[in-house]
Amino acid sequence: MSIRTKDLFDLSMTLAGPLLESEEYPWLVLPKIRDFILEIGPKLPNEIYKCTSENVWIAQSAKIHKNAELCGPAIIGPNTELRTGAYIRGNVIIGEGCVIGNSCEIKNSIIFNNAQVPHFNYIGDSILGYKAHTGAGAITSNVKSDKSLVKVRFEGNVIETGLKKFGAIIGDGVEVGCNSVLNPGTVIGRNSNIYPLSMVRGYVPPNCIYKSKNDIVLKNNN
Repeated sequence: MSIRTKDLFDLSMTLAGPLLESEEYPWLVLPKIRDFILEIGPKLPNEIYKCTSENVWIAQSAKIHKNAELCGPAIIGPNTELRTGAYIRGNVIIGEGCVIGNSCEIKNSIIFNNAQVPHFNYIGDSILGYKAHTGAGAITSNVKSDKSLVKVRFEGNVIETGLKKFGAIIGDGVEVGCNSVLNPGTVIGRNSNIYPLSMVRGYVPPNCIYKSKNDIVLKNNN
């Protein structure tokens, strides 16, 4: 079990791989997303991407609904679909083959290839791994109610992040059930499932089913 970047993600499945590779823990890249987009955006291949407005690069094969709103800096990958009412608030990298659905808001986040955020979701100051999926109404809560700095709790340790805004780190292949809330600083290991209507805080190990904070089982034991 690990909360290190290399153990949570296949870094070949995002344009942000070089950025994530530079940090042991993935949340450390959250303040760096904007500058990274501004650095690589102008270097993206013209035969694949088009700069449609200031600091917004969209793959020509992407499908952008006329009612979607994009604020830069942002990169939208090939064959990705932004459905009606999708709101990209800036500092966002969305990979290839993704779905950002109806009335979903994405802000200061990295969405890996083939991830889906399809219905009424908020993803803020977060990272969503390869082929991860959020059910309808699932959100990442990115600010603590007392506005204090977010901490990550892992195996009895408390790790100071130094971040006031930090939602969730969602590993490759994770399924988040409908109407779940991932509290600030949540980290979910690869291929785990979160039951619908869950309130998740802290660390969920890989290959597990999260039913409640006191009921987390390995998939092969279920």
